Amino acid sequence: MKIAVTYDNGNVFQHFGKTEFFKVYEVEENQVISSEIIGSNGTGHGALAGLLAGQSVDVLICGGIGGGAQAALAEAGVELCAGAEGDTDQAVEAYLKGELVSTGANCDHHHGEEHSCGHHEDGHSCGDSCGGGCGHRPALTGRNVGKTCRTHYRGTFNDGTQFDSSYDRGEPLEFVCGAGQMIKGFDAAVADMEVGQIVDVHLMPEEAYGMPDPNAVFTIEIAQLPGAEALEVGQQAYLSNQYGQPFPVKVTAKEEKTITFDANHEMAGKELNFRIELVEVK
Repeated sequence: MKIAVTYDNGNVFQHFGKTEFFKVYEVEENQVISSEIIGSNGTGHGALAGLLAGQSVDVLICGGIGGGAQAALAEAGVELCAGAEGDTDQAVEAYLKGELVSTGANCDHHHGEEHSCGHHEDGHSCGDSCGGGCGHRPALTGRNVGKTCRTHYRGTFNDGTQFDSSYDRGEPLEFVCGAGQMIKGFDAAVADMEVGQIVDVHLMPEEAYGMPDPNAVFTIEIAQLPGAEALEVGQQAYLSNQYGQPFPVKVTAKEEKTITFDANHEMAGKELNFRIELVEVK
C-alpha cells in the first residue's frame, strides 16, 4: 500500500490544490518500510489527483480540501483522509493505528500551525519562512526544483570560522530542492546549478534561519514540567508542541520556581556563508 501526504517542511500542508510536494510512504503489513518526497507535476486538484493515481497511491492524507478535489480523488481511486495537521510521519502512524479520522471535504483549514524547526544538519529549517503561514513561500524556480540533489558544502561565519562541512563528514548532503528541507538561501542557490559547479553564497538572516523571535523565549513553572528541576542554564533540551512534536530549546535562566527557555534556532540572526558544490541530481 502507498500513502501520500501533502508535504511542507515536514508537516501536513493545509491546501491540497496548491500542494507542491507529497511525501509518499510504502507500507507493508501495516508498517512503513520506506518513504520519499516527490514534486507535483501540476496545479489544481485534477492534475494532483492524476499524479497520485500515476504513483499508485492508495490513500491521501491532507489538511484542507474542497469538494471538487474530493471528487477527483474518488474518480482516481484514491482514498481520502482529510483534516490532518502536524508532522507527516505522525499522521501516517496515526492512520495506520486507526486513530486518524477524516473530516471529508472542508474549506475552513488554517495555515501557520505551530511546528518545530530542525537543525541544518537535519536538512531543513523553518527560519522565518513560515512567518506568513506555511505554504505561502514564493515559488522557487530552476532546473533542479523538485529533484533530489546531492551537494557538498562548507559553511562559515563572516569571521571565517567554520560551523559545518559535509566534506569533513565525507558524505554529500541529499535533499529535494525546493521542498523546504533546506534553508531558503541554500535552496535558491542550488535551484539552477549544474552538476560539478561550485558557488559561493552569502546569506542574510532572512535567507537562513531568520531573526530571533522574542515570542520564542518563554518562562514556565518548574512544577509543570517533569524533569525541569534537573536542567541547568545553558543546557539543551527538547520540549513538545501542541501536536506532540519535539522541538529543541536552550535553558537561559532558572529561578527557584521557574525556568526560562529559548526556542530560537542557534543560528537565528546570523549571516552565513556557504561554498556549495553540486555533486549529483537524481
